[in-house]
Amino acid sequence: MGLVGLGKLGRAMVPIARAFELDVMAWSPNLTQDRADEVGVQAVSKEDLFGRADIVSLHLVLGDTTRGIVGAREIGMMKLGAMLINTSRGPLVDEAALLTALESGRIRAGIDVFEIEPLPADSPWRHAPNTVLTPHLGFVTRAAYEAFYRDTVEDIVAWRAGRPVRVLASPS
Repeated sequence: MGLVGLGKLGRAMVPIARAFELDVMAWSPNLTQDRADEVGVQAVSKEDLFGRADIVSLHLVLGDTTRGIVGAREIGMMKLGAMLINTSRGPLVDEAALLTALESGRIRAGIDVFEIEPLPADSPWRHAPNTVLTPHLGFVTRAAYEAFYRDTVEDIVAWRAGRPVRVLASPS
C-alpha cells in the first residue's frame, strides 16, 4: 500500500493496512524518513510509490501545491490493476485523467470525494467502470455531531444574550 500523505489520517491507515498484512510505503512533498520511521513505514519517491503500490491511498490537505498532485503522469505509472483510493479531496486528482484510466481498464478506484459535490446527476462518475463510489461521510462521527450540537446551543444562547459568536462577515 502506498500512502500519499502521512499526517494524522495517513498515519491512522498504517495499522489498518498492516491488519491486512500489507507492506506500507509513503510519500508526500515534505516527508522525511525520520517521520516515516515514527510509524514504521518506508519513505519513497513519488515515482516509486505510484510504480510499486497495488493500492494508492490519498491523505493530503487540498491547497495550491496539492491541487492536481495526482495527474495523468502519476496515474500512468500505476501498475495494471492497481487501485487508487481518494477519500481526501476531489481536486487532488485530475478527474479527466482518472476517468480515462478507468475506462481503459488499466486501474480501479474507490472514491468518495469529487471536484463538484454533491455529484451532479449527469456526472460521468455515475457511469465510470472499475469504481466504487460512496458519498463523503468523513464528518459523520459522534464527536462531530457532539460539536455541531454544542456549537448550535452556544450560538443560540449567545445570540439571545446579544453577543453573537461565529458571525460571518458580509462581503465588502
